[in-house]
Order: sequence, then structure tokens, then C-alpha cells
Amino acid sequence: MKARVHVTLKNGVLDPQGKAIGHSLNRLGFPEVGDVRQGKFIELELDETDKAKAKARLDEMCRKLLANTVIENYSIELVG
Repeated sequence: MKARVHVTLKNGVLDPQGKAIGHSLNRLGFPEVGDVRQGKFIELELDETDKAKAKARLDEMCRKLLANTVIENYSIELVG
């Protein structure tokens, strides 16, 4: 089973990389770009067929390594 994990900074946490991306896009001729928030996308292949077990294990992975839960949120998507 494949899983996709999206990790983003929580609201209120400064995002200097997102700000730099936004400024660069504006300078490159994309003035319509406003606020930019940057995050991570992680795709994993799991040797698990039970969706509930897979989601629980992924949640544990996120809390232990993939996301810094003090400043980041994460979402999990199971794909077949």
C-alpha cells in the first residue's frame, strides 16, 4: 500500500523559505503570487494491507520523525 504524507508549518509559524519563494516569483514576473507557505511531501510504500493499521503506523512515524509536531501539521493519505 502506498501512503502520501504532507507536512506543513502551523499557522503563525514564520516561513522564511516560503517568503523567499514568493519574493523570487514576484521578481521573475509573477506579481499575482501573494503569500507562499512551503512544506514537505513524502511518499512511502508500506508492507501492510489493513488500512487502519497502516494509518496508525504512519501517524506514529510522523510523530516520531517525519514532522516536528511543535511547529508542523501533517496529513496522511492512503493510496490503495
